[in-house]
Amino acid sequence: MEEQPVFPEVTLEDSKERVYPFSEFAGKYVMLTFIYTACTDVCPELEMNLAQVYNSISEEYVGEDIVFMSISLDPEQDDPDTLEKYRAYFGSDGETWRMARITDEMELNALLDDFGVIVIPDGYGHFQHNSAFYLVDPNGILIEVMDYIEIGTASDNLLSILKEEASDL
Repeated sequence: MEEQPVFPEVTLEDSKERVYPFSEFAGKYVMLTFIYTACTDVCPELEMNLAQVYNSISEEYVGEDIVFMSISLDPEQDDPDTLEKYRAYFGSDGETWRMARITDEMELNALLDDFGVIVIPDGYGHFQHNSAFYLVDPNGILIEVMDYIEIGTASDNLLSILKEEASDL
């Protein structure tokens, strides 16, 4: 977090089978989580909490100033069809909140390393990993790592950032 890494240029494939570079979101904040759909532990809670943050943000900001994205840690298993089913469980619209994967292993690993996300495969198709909300600014710089359990704090922090940005225009 202190290093404020820049989101590396990666190619995403989302639940709608669209393929695009992360730079598609230049000029917008991006609230991120890292998940995998076979997770039965922290990932469902992480996504339910992200849904609450997403729903707390005024429609005037969502899509215009900020987008939400859940990126899979398991691109082999989490194909677009799987991501599409997962998306529906949490009320993600697939547009202003996207579920995506990075199919290039080197790109995914570079992103995880840059953002300090530790992923340890257990050998049985599951992973141990740290979980948080990650906020990338309109220049692609990681500016906040927030506790995913503190939903109100994350929502308040995000709204404050968005309002401040709007007042600077």
